[in-house]
This record gives sequence, structure tokens and C-alpha cells, in this order.
Amino acid sequence: MGKEIRFTEKELWEKYLVVTQELLKFINEEDIDTFLTLVDQRQQLMEMLQKTPTHEFADSPEGKDLREKIKPMDMQIMYKARSWLNKSKRNNTTVRGYDSFGLASSSMFNREY
Repeated sequence: MGKEIRFTEKELWEKYLVVTQELLKFINEEDIDTFLTLVDQRQQLMEMLQKTPTHEFADSPEGKDLREKIKPMDMQIMYKARSWLNKSKRNNTTVRGYDSFGLASSSMFNREY
């Protein structure tokens, strides 16, 4: 059977920081597929962090500094994700509007006068 890889709490937080930086990079590039893959990876890291028996690193000065670095990136990611979602919804509405116009205009142009 496969050997389970274990990380320290510090290593998990460092990985969480790197994935957060990558999330920001890919949402800025509007590479949504990669962004969503990274969201899944970050969720897995958070689940692993929640399972750590103690949270000594997170409560340490170094851990607090690291978490403070993550907070503004999280805010940017949430803002950009909402913005992208709203833009996507507007584009979808616009496309549906064109589709409706296309159906109406095609029947109008197919009439015999």
C-alpha cells in the first residue's frame, strides 16, 4: 500500500500560503479552471490543518505573521471571484438576450409579406 505523507503544521501553513498566492495569480489571469483546481487543493490543506492535534504554529508569532500575509490575499481573491461571477452572469444574460433576439428576428425574416 502507498505510504502516507505527513507534514508538520508549519509546512501545511506554508503550502497554504503558496496555494493562496497561486489562486490570486490565476484569478488575475482569469484562468478559472486552474483557479478552481487550486481552490480544491487549498480546501484539502485546510482540512489537514484542522486535523492537526495542536495549533502551536498557528498561535506562534511566526504563524500569526504568516496568517496576516494570507488575509489580504483572501480578500482580493473573494473580491475578484465575486467580480468575475457578476461579469459572467452579465455575459450570460447578454447572450440569452441575443438568443431571444435571434429567435424573434429569424421568424420575422422568414415570413412572407
